[in-house]
Amino acid sequence: MLNYVALDKIFKSLGHAWRRHMIEWLCDGEESASRLAEHLPLSLSAILKHLKALEKNGLIRTQKVGRDRICRIEPRALELLHHWIAQRRKVWDRRSG
Repeated sequence: MLNYVALDKIFKSLGHAWRRHMIEWLCDGEESASRLAEHLPLSLSAILKHLKALEKNGLIRTQKVGRDRICRIEPRALELLHHWIAQRRKVWDRRSG
């Protein structure tokens, strides 16, 4: 059975364009918060707030390494999202088939 509370948090996080961009960059590998800030026209403070929301909602994990905050994707969250989409796709395919 799907965890709809977790799924709601994922959709809420992904509803923001900057957060989706951050997830896309992190899919290529871990990155520091300051490096992510180079890709977006936002202050480091704003970047950190978005990262905090992504982490709170289970999409990423962060770790303080020296002066940097290293961010990485949390694959379980994306697997939950994938599972939800796959279930919907089965229904769509039956209806269109």
